[in-house]
Amino acid sequence: MRLKFLASQGRRVEQFTVLVKNVPHVSGRSISDSIENFFKRNHPDHYLCHQAVYNANEFARLIRKRDRLQNWLDYNQLKFERHPEKRPTSKKGFLGLCGKSVDYIDLYKEQIKELDKKLTMERRRILKDPKAIIPTTFVSFNSRWGVAVCAQTQQSKNPALWFTNWAPEPRDVYRKNLSIPFVSLSIRKLVISLLVFALVFFYMIPISFVQSLANLEGLEKVAPFLRPLIEW
Repeated sequence: MRLKFLASQGRRVEQFTVLVKNVPHVSGRSISDSIENFFKRNHPDHYLCHQAVYNANEFARLIRKRDRLQNWLDYNQLKFERHPEKRPTSKKGFLGLCGKSVDYIDLYKEQIKELDKKLTMERRRILKDPKAIIPTTFVSFNSRWGVAVCAQTQQSKNPALWFTNWAPEPRDVYRKNLSIPFVSLSIRKLVISLLVFALVFFYMIPISFVQSLANLEGLEKVAPFLRPLIEW
């Protein structure tokens, strides 16, 4: 029944992809070349292609800023369409109370145009800079068998290198976390586990104390001065 269900489902990209972390740097080679050579040598029958991950945090910040400006531009254009007799304007001074008057629509269009130029330059810089590629990549295979073998086996004598795992769905990828080193990620997991254990362990103490007061006998033992009130 399970095989029938899997066979009835459409193919998804994450079913044929693994996430590879801690790709070692080889002198004289780029990270992309190292990934391709490694998987062609170790998985020649199933390796299909790979997608390197770039450190594009600045590019993402500019994208978010452009989206905010675009939202404001759409808002003011819609406002102008409803009231065409008056264009949305404001003053550049403190809290819009003083200074030169500016047209919001023209202002946001100009800022978006400048941001588009910065985005183009930043994208070119990222693609040309070999240091912008982080030691993490998505590797695709031509079969689910190849994905399962790669994701569940150790790829190197050093377990901290070429660390493979099942790839998440594209919408579940949080790209800022892809650049976290394997050692740092392991330490974070350990710290979180210890904090959760401490929280559960020390939380049981007040819970046990309150539970002991849930009946009259326990309350009488803890607070003997309440015995007359309890007996009454």
